[in-house]
Amino acid sequence: MGYMTVESHSHTRIHLKRLPGFRSWVLLVGKPCDPLLCGFCVADSWMWKLFYVAGGCFVAIQNLEEWEEAIFDKSKGQVILKSFNLYTKILTMWRKGHKQVVAELNHLRDVSVEEERVRYLGKGYLVVLRFPTGFSHPLTQSATLGGRSDADAIAELLKRFLGLDKAQQWEKVSDSDSSDSDQIELDGN
Repeated sequence: MGYMTVESHSHTRIHLKRLPGFRSWVLLVGKPCDPLLCGFCVADSWMWKLFYVAGGCFVAIQNLEEWEEAIFDKSKGQVILKSFNLYTKILTMWRKGHKQVVAELNHLRDVSVEEERVRYLGKGYLVVLRFPTGFSHPLTQSATLGGRSDADAIAELLKRFLGLDKAQQWEKVSDSDSSDSDQIELDGN
């Protein structure tokens, strides 16, 4: 599974989604089986065995990754980052559990990929949105393990969509022009 999937893409809107990964689903199915197997090895009553399975389900749901969405909408001038967790939804009886961050698109200055060390598993990669105030926000809450190419592809797609690639090229050209003129002035003295 890649970093995020493109749900829809037009010249005014990009909608990205990320679902829990394979590892999360394996944990969701496998974790309740552990206490069940242990419960059958000992001579406990069926109530205790049910309690073991419920505990395993609780731990599995608690460790399930979040569902995440990112919507970049030029017509509204906003970027909306949404996420929800099944564990929080269950605890609040489906009333809460959504997290949402809304930012203005014109405040977005850069989109980059950052490397993050994931304990015991190696390197992971995140796409990070950068704002002029020094504030930055990751596109997703958890890094993608493995290759960096998926995160780079999403970052490049967003840069092209937002025109940040052109702005960065313009800055490089203007910086090189100013450094050339500084050298000419220094040589002239």
